[in-house]
Parts: sequence; structure tokens; C-alpha cells
Amino acid sequence: MPDGIIIVDKPQGWTSMDVCAKLRRVMGEKRVGHAGTLDPMATGVLPVFVGRATRAVEFAERGAKEYLATLRLGQDTDTQDVTGTVLGERPVHVTRAELEKVLPQFTGDILQVPPMYSALKRDGKKLYELARQGKTVERAPRPITIFALEVLEQASGTDYLLRVRCSKGTYIRTLCHDIGAALGCGGTMATLRRTSAAGFTLSQAVTMERIIGAEDAAGLLLPVDAYFSHYPALAISGPAERRCRNGNPFLSPGEDGTFRVYGETGEFLMLGERKGGTMTTIKSFFAPQS
Repeated sequence: MPDGIIIVDKPQGWTSMDVCAKLRRVMGEKRVGHAGTLDPMATGVLPVFVGRATRAVEFAERGAKEYLATLRLGQDTDTQDVTGTVLGERPVHVTRAELEKVLPQFTGDILQVPPMYSALKRDGKKLYELARQGKTVERAPRPITIFALEVLEQASGTDYLLRVRCSKGTYIRTLCHDIGAALGCGGTMATLRRTSAAGFTLSQAVTMERIIGAEDAAGLLLPVDAYFSHYPALAISGPAERRCRNGNPFLSPGEDGTFRVYGETGEFLMLGERKGGTMTTIKSFFAPQS
């Protein structure tokens, strides 16, 4: 069965789960999961994990992400993006310099109130379900980090292209809304393209058309250890490999740290932690031996 990671350039109009459902059929593998949801209107980098590689999703979700977003000033919508109902419009008398002047207050460790149109749950119901019923509930601000925020270009009198590098849990459309509020004219998100997630970039991404049309879609998969490539590699064999495959710690002299551990044949066995000369399993990835 196929195992690995495929970096999808998600098309507009598809949900992240639509992509996973299509890949289950194309790959012939039920175990498919993604790292970091993209809204249907958004495009760009969606890392999808197939087979045993799904065990790495929990690590990939934590990483920083980068986006190109169009901020449209002078407009507020109920979804905080242009797919929603317009709640208000105002004339815009904001210069690029004035926009750039407010960006530092949205940079670094900040608090962000999640939007009502989100998949967060309240009393077992998703917020967007309540929003569609015309209900609004209190949402506690959540800590996020904006590592970088800059204006790349001014597309029109109201539209600006922003580059945002941020932590998990950041809502870019809420960021656009909040910037507009700070400027006093309102703001909404007009476009969104993710350029980086889980350490993968658009240069590695594959379109859905290419995946669907491939004679062997599994051949487009990256090996799961590609995600952990920033950790040093360690090869083991004999008793150490047997203990590893049984989930037991084994002796491993050397400096403490996290390692990619490989078996005698070169198979990626696990992500492991060495401490005090003993290696333990963080997460295993090897195929069960028959």
C-alpha cells in the first residue's frame, strides 16, 4: 500500500477534506490526512499524508505557515472574506504608509478572537453552524504568533497584497478584519494563497489535475522521513533494531537529541530521542514484519 507525503496545490473551491477524499480513491488507501486546513476559497500548499505517513500529521500541524493574502479595505463581511455577506462599506482614505504603520501592532505574540465562521466547536456544535443560524457566541481570544507581516504591493486604492508568516491557529481573514478595524475603515480578505506549510513550499506542490491524471499517483509521494530531514540520521541493526521494532528502548551512545532512525536495510523505522545513552521511540513508522 502507498505510504508517504504529497504536497498538493489545493485548488479554489475545494475543501481540504475534498482533497483527502479524492486522494483516498486515487491512491487506493483509506489512511489519508492533511496538515493544516485551508478554506475553500484559499489555494496553495496542503501537505497530505498517506498510509503510515499519517502518523506524522501531529508533528506537521504544529509548524509555521506562510501566506500571500489580499487585504481589501473599506468593506466588512460576516465571514471576514469576500465570500460572505457584506455588512458595511466605507470610503477608504488610507495610504500605504498608514497601513504599514499599524502592522507592528499585529506582529509578534498577539491575541486573536476566532471568527464565527470557523470549525471551532461550542457545546458540540461548530461555530459556522451557529453563524448560519444567525447566532453569535462569545469567543475567548487565543494566543497566536505573527512572525512576519509586510505589504508586498498595492494593487488598487483598496487592495493590498500582504505576506504573512504565522503560527498554527492563525486566521488570516480575521487578521485582515482586525487591520481594517484598526484603520477605521473596515477590512476583509479578498484572496489567500498558502506558500509554505510544515516546511514544504509551493515549489514542491502538485496540482490535483496532475495527481488525478497520473498513471501511478503513488509515484508522486515523498517518503515520510522527508518531513524529518532536519534531524540527524542514525542507522542501527542487530539487537538494537529488534528492540526498536518491538517498541523497546535500546542502548545508543552519543550526544542527546532527536534522530531519524533507520534499519539495516535502510528502512525508516522511527523518530527517536536519545537521552543518557538510551534511545526511545517518539513515533514509529516501520511496516509490521510478517
